[in-house]
Amino acid sequence: MKILLLGSGGREHAFAWKISKSSQVEKLFIAPGNAGTESVGVNLAIAENDFEGLKQFALAEKIDMVVVGPEKPLVEGVVDFFSNDEELRHIPVIGPDKQGAMLEGSKQFSKNFMMKHGIPTARYLSVDATNLQEGLAFLRELKAPYVLKADGLAAGKGVLILSEIEEAEKELREMLQGKFGDASSTVVIEEYLSGIECSVFVMTDGKNYKILPVAKDYKRIGEKDTGLNTGGMGAVSPVPFADEVFMQKVEERIIKPTINGLQKDNINYKGFIFIGLMNVEGDPFVIEYNARMGDPETEAVMLRIKSDLVDLLKGVAVGNLNEKILEIDSRSAVTIVLASGGYPESFEKGKEIFGLNMEQENTVIFHAGTKKEGEKILTNGGRVLAISSLGKTKNDARLASLAMAEKISFDKKYYRTDIGLDV
Repeated sequence: MKILLLGSGGREHAFAWKISKSSQVEKLFIAPGNAGTESVGVNLAIAENDFEGLKQFALAEKIDMVVVGPEKPLVEGVVDFFSNDEELRHIPVIGPDKQGAMLEGSKQFSKNFMMKHGIPTARYLSVDATNLQEGLAFLRELKAPYVLKADGLAAGKGVLILSEIEEAEKELREMLQGKFGDASSTVVIEEYLSGIECSVFVMTDGKNYKILPVAKDYKRIGEKDTGLNTGGMGAVSPVPFADEVFMQKVEERIIKPTINGLQKDNINYKGFIFIGLMNVEGDPFVIEYNARMGDPETEAVMLRIKSDLVDLLKGVAVGNLNEKILEIDSRSAVTIVLASGGYPESFEKGKEIFGLNMEQENTVIFHAGTKKEGEKILTNGGRVLAISSLGKTKNDARLASLAMAEKISFDKKYYRTDIGLDV
């Protein structure tokens, strides 16, 4: 098979690494990829949302399958573009159509979906310029802390959790006035749920599904979950509290109603569903849906999938995922993200990275924000690398990732040393 993978981050390098191990793959292309994906496939100078460019390449190279990594092309309708084009519609695209991607593309859409299909989630109110006063009144009904979510895509930074009512009222006004651009022209105010978060990943062909290894990510920049929110500073899998009893509740109360709801609403959904969950005293509540795999959780999850990923993806495409076998490694995986100094605020790019050629058993260095210039590999983003290790215990995996994180160097390198300690 010839496979075209869309995206350029750590998630995509993890996908590319896993896909390249399949005996069913003749050639793997990544559009646009990064300095890491180049080692397992062929990078293309085509943007992930340049649909015309992707079309020309897919036809010229006789691509057999397209796998979509990030949310942007999904929300912009890459699946619809392929399925509505006579020359392309024979090529399966792994990902939901534009309507299905609204589960991530619009917080309001996803909350309405949950309410409609009886999926447990926090109380909420959608607010725009027309009902600001109603929004302010709803805020005052709630107990601190106060949760404000930009309705649209805001690169993982559109969620504010505020401890003071005055601050929450001020931020609500600023969001509606364009703090996150068009993404916050509508804001979802949500009741705060107290508990521990985890990420559940489901692969579905629209009817059948497989539950992938559960993970937990760490969004705050600082140790002990302090400081600003980021795209994710690390991840662990499995998650101790997501035991058999908890996951049975997740499957019955959330996963099955979600898959059934998509079918009832005639939404064409073939791909991954990321369910961000809060464990509230043993009961699962949905915080958010994403229409793709998480990052950096994918970098931990892919290490624990023993099955041929391409065979599973073919099951998604054909509609016989129920006939495929998902085998999961019982070992633990811990991912530690190396970030540019200053991230998630202003940071510099173009710093040379040293130590990438070092090898360590059961550790993989996934590239996130990197680029190649000649023989040098340089930083090219806020999150630069995701060091992922397997270990007999979570602590073994954590220590292995930390050991590699110490060996790799670039100017102003920053990472958290406490990933996984809280679980």
